[in-house]
Amino acid sequence: MLLMTRAVWFQASPEGAKAVGALHHFVSRETTLPSALTHLIFLRVSQINGCAHCIDIHTRDLLAEGMSVEKLVLVPVWHEAEYLFTGQELGALAWTEEVTRVSETHASDEAYAAALQVFGEKMLVEVTLTIAAMNAINRMGISFRMKPRAKA
Repeated sequence: MLLMTRAVWFQASPEGAKAVGALHHFVSRETTLPSALTHLIFLRVSQINGCAHCIDIHTRDLLAEGMSVEKLVLVPVWHEAEYLFTGQELGALAWTEEVTRVSETHASDEAYAAALQVFGEKMLVEVTLTIAAMNAINRMGISFRMKPRAKA
């Protein structure tokens, strides 16, 4: 396999990075979502997409928010450990998977109705914007091989 050095995307296109950064700033700081819920969404999107850089960052963020290691390691299999998560967290995880895998799920009416019941209209839009922002960032991070901060 050829290992190729890739562009540092935010240096190559500062205007593009600014646009993506503005959406990230909005969902991180301006929505009504609790910070821990935002980071949980960021983590689950990144796990689904396989973005090591973002998994590293948002795992650290959730630990800083006070999430236990026991709960954190079960995020990828939350369906089997629902008792560890709040109703809002479960709603966010389900909708995150639905929207991140939209080419497979087509954001079904059933999933939308379930998410709407948990969040209401405004928060559901904010959750969906959060999912969309992290999907965009993952695509940049993966495409340009952003490395995690983790050390051996």
